[in-house]
Amino acid sequence: MANPRSLVYALYTHWDTVEILARLSRDFAVLTSDQVLNSIAKASAQLDAEAQGAVLRTLVNADILHSLPRSSDLQLNAYVLEFVRSITREHELGLTAVLQARIAAIREATEALNDGMARADMDRVRAAANQLAELFRQINLQLDQDRHALFDLAENAKSADSSMPITQRYRQVLEAYDYYVEPMNQMMDSGSQGTFYRYLEDAEHGLDMGLERLSAQGALYSHRLQLRQVAYQAKELRRFGRLVAQQCADTLLPLREELRQHNALSSAVSLLLGQVRKRGLRHALTRQCENTALPVWRNERGFKLQLGDEVRAVMAAASHYQAQTVAFPQDEPTGNEQLLEHVDEAGIRVHLNRSLPIENLLEWLNTHYAYLQDATLLRLFHDLQHESSWNMAAADQTQTTTLRTIRVLHHPHRVSIPQ
Repeated sequence: MANPRSLVYALYTHWDTVEILARLSRDFAVLTSDQVLNSIAKASAQLDAEAQGAVLRTLVNADILHSLPRSSDLQLNAYVLEFVRSITREHELGLTAVLQARIAAIREATEALNDGMARADMDRVRAAANQLAELFRQINLQLDQDRHALFDLAENAKSADSSMPITQRYRQVLEAYDYYVEPMNQMMDSGSQGTFYRYLEDAEHGLDMGLERLSAQGALYSHRLQLRQVAYQAKELRRFGRLVAQQCADTLLPLREELRQHNALSSAVSLLLGQVRKRGLRHALTRQCENTALPVWRNERGFKLQLGDEVRAVMAAASHYQAQTVAFPQDEPTGNEQLLEHVDEAGIRVHLNRSLPIENLLEWLNTHYAYLQDATLLRLFHDLQHESSWNMAAADQTQTTTLRTIRVLHHPHRVSIPQ
């Protein structure tokens, strides 16, 4: 086993070379001695062949490079490779299954936390809190690494040679979207199908309840501080997970749509639609191409040509057109209609004032003004009974009064001189 100090010092001394080897290991799982020497030459061009060999032996002695059994090939130390990729943002895209397993472990740790609080077992509570903190740290680290790995995939696809077939350029992007982004979106769904937010909410609720119970019991400050810090990590992880999912979808979805828009089928359909737009459906789909064209249906939409008002006026003037006069019928009064009649209401009020007191106002109007229409008499009766010039008093018993065409059942109104 190598000395950690020697390994760290070798990393510090030959960092440029190790960084090149880490990038090279993305394409080659095993490195040959020539590849390592070429990488040393790129990082330190001033060294001669003997000095480059000395650097190679130093990397092997510091356990940065491992010699494979039964071979002279070399391989980077797994811990060194993980460290360098994490520092330089060159990490490979992780697996959603690993992320799902860690999220499922959050539920188990939350159950252990709740069970420890129910039994007042502080050792179990602290162990569950430490487990949750470690899971939150691992999930946060994996999300950050996967985000940068997806960004690298998108940048490599955009910067690839334009002459390369688009399917080959975006193959890794499609695989990343289908096998990582889409499962992650399903896992982070806020509905009943999602597990990320639901398990984090349960863990956050358990930590908050545990903190309140410890505060009420007067537990040690270090125990309460531990639960508070883990609860903060849960809240931050929920926000960070939502942010990563949105950024990944916004980065890969446009590339995925671009691939769909530029494949061979979409190109053929676009060409066919352009011909239809220019030449029409009937002329674009001729009999010669019916055997090779895609099966489609078409609907003939007829149209009708109409003349405008200006054209009509010109044509009418040219042909000396005379419009026929049409007499519209008018409604004329018939004999059965009741015309408005003139009523001397001021004279009726003077006559009523001279005849006071009157026991039945409607009978009095019918007796002296029977020549008026029934509607006019009822209107006068209604107007007079609401005036304040006389005292009006309605009787308790009803009485029937026969007018010219109708019979009215009413309470007789007595009219007298005001006191």
